[in-house]
Amino acid sequence: MKIAVVGTGYVGLVSGACFAEMGLNVTCIDIDSNKIEMLNRGEIPIYEPGLKNIVNKNHEAGRLQFTTDLKSVINDITILFIAVGTPSDEEGNADLTALYNVAHSIAANMQDYLLVVTKSTVPVGTTAKIKKIIEEKLIERNLGHIEFDVASNPEFLKEGAAVSDFMSPDRVVVGVENDRAKEIMSKLYRPFLLNNFRVLFMDILSSEMTKYASNAMLATRISFMNDIANLCELVGSDVTMVRRGLGSDSRIGKSFLYPGAGYGGSCFPKDIKALLKTAKDYGYEMRVLKAVEEVNDIQKEILFRKLQHYFKDNIEGLNIAVWGLSFKPGTNDMRDAPSINLINRLLDHQVNVRVYDPAAMKEAKIHFGDKVEYATDIYDAANNAHAIILVTEWKEFRLPNWNILAKIMQKNVVIDGRNIYNADELSASGFTYTCIGQK
Repeated sequence: MKIAVVGTGYVGLVSGACFAEMGLNVTCIDIDSNKIEMLNRGEIPIYEPGLKNIVNKNHEAGRLQFTTDLKSVINDITILFIAVGTPSDEEGNADLTALYNVAHSIAANMQDYLLVVTKSTVPVGTTAKIKKIIEEKLIERNLGHIEFDVASNPEFLKEGAAVSDFMSPDRVVVGVENDRAKEIMSKLYRPFLLNNFRVLFMDILSSEMTKYASNAMLATRISFMNDIANLCELVGSDVTMVRRGLGSDSRIGKSFLYPGAGYGGSCFPKDIKALLKTAKDYGYEMRVLKAVEEVNDIQKEILFRKLQHYFKDNIEGLNIAVWGLSFKPGTNDMRDAPSINLINRLLDHQVNVRVYDPAAMKEAKIHFGDKVEYATDIYDAANNAHAIILVTEWKEFRLPNWNILAKIMQKNVVIDGRNIYNADELSASGFTYTCIGQK
């Protein structure tokens, strides 16, 4: 079976590479010629553990190709996945411009049966609009007799673990309209069934809603736990103990109950906005999700407020080390990352900021230019600092040498935005330590 994937971001590139890894012939398409040239040279435009290996291996084996020319491949494939970006606009709508452009290109070039699958995260009803665009364009071309189907196959990949998630997923959700599309998608995913995971077939509208509902639930758990953590600080409870007790309930589970500095990334912020906007368009107010978003906005201020509190609002001219810039470990993605809010607040108060991240330094330079200093490692970042603020819990940050840090810092203060350190250990090394959800 030959397939194509339009879009070579996290979703498109991971999907294409993993399908090729399972023996399919895959062509990844993107309008960005620079990105395609990079991929053809064996360079990966995103940081994702394990991705470079399977991309280059399958490219060299001839199972994975890269091109900017949709027309050259569209009539030689059975399935075309649309995996382009759908960012939020100023009103919270998902910007579907790129997606609809792909639909127009498909209709302008197809000459034989094709199954068009929406992989991008899209508002409910979008796949139906894609179908209408293609139908109308084919009629314009006097090719209304050409048959095609549409389907929805939302992704549930975690950045930093996207390859393993794709190869061994919890479930695969597929929305279809008829048995023909179901049969093709069943054949596509048959090799993965050896791993005993589930393919859940449903109608297209429900599959589109499932993606948003899943992300909304995870975001809700994060904001709920951050709310609990903030209350723990006020009443004197330890949120770590509370989280353990809460997560031990089999009805609740342990996932996404870790307090921190708020969620970010390419999915949760924009998907919450899009779902709220969809509800508004239908005259319904999602009050829980509104609160989830509000709590998250407030939580992104917490690390800055802790710094202000410790130094009694006198922070101008301080040297602050920021450890971790990406919105989570295992990725260089800084979209809506808590670090952006923190650093901007520090800069607004004339604080000298020195940053380090194992993967996101290049992204940071796009955001901050020469407004901050860029360190080569955690010790370089902390040199002469009055405080360290940990934002992202990369593994290499977990066991620093506190004795070295105590010697090179001006003032031994650690603000832990992910609760990864031991308060007693830092106190014994002469540090003042504060984290999230502990008095």
